[in-house]
Amino acid sequence: MTPRLYFDTSVFGGVFDAEFQFETRRLFNMVINGRIKCVYSDLTLSELENAPETVKIFFRNLPTVKLEKVEITEAGKLLAQKYISEKVIGSTGFDDCLHIATATLNKVDYLISWNFRHIVNVFRIRGYNSINIREGHSQLDIRSPKEIIDYENNN
Repeated sequence: MTPRLYFDTSVFGGVFDAEFQFETRRLFNMVINGRIKCVYSDLTLSELENAPETVKIFFRNLPTVKLEKVEITEAGKLLAQKYISEKVIGSTGFDDCLHIATATLNKVDYLISWNFRHIVNVFRIRGYNSINIREGHSQLDIRSPKEIIDYENNN
């Protein structure tokens, strides 16, 4: 079965960012070659509306058969609010929490992000997952694209 990876919006922007471009493009090659499935949400689409035109064009040109769109739900909003109310992250990070909650509820194999402040952060990951477990959900494995590429290169 093809691994399902939830891509937050930062990953799409990484395609054109000098610091993150190499790993991000390799990751999207994995999507195009069918090694992983790119899962994204309607929140991602909303955030991409404010992205540079090159990022929007890149997203629109991805083969839709390699993508899976998931919806933001009321349950996702409630779980995201729990992350905030239990101070895993401040209220300004609600959209980041919504990505995490959506990925959790859709039981993806990984959430990947270049956001090291609010998402790919060992202390926050512990907080998100302690709430996920207490609420009866699975733990969410959160990684950067570099970690996925490094793993792929070593296996």
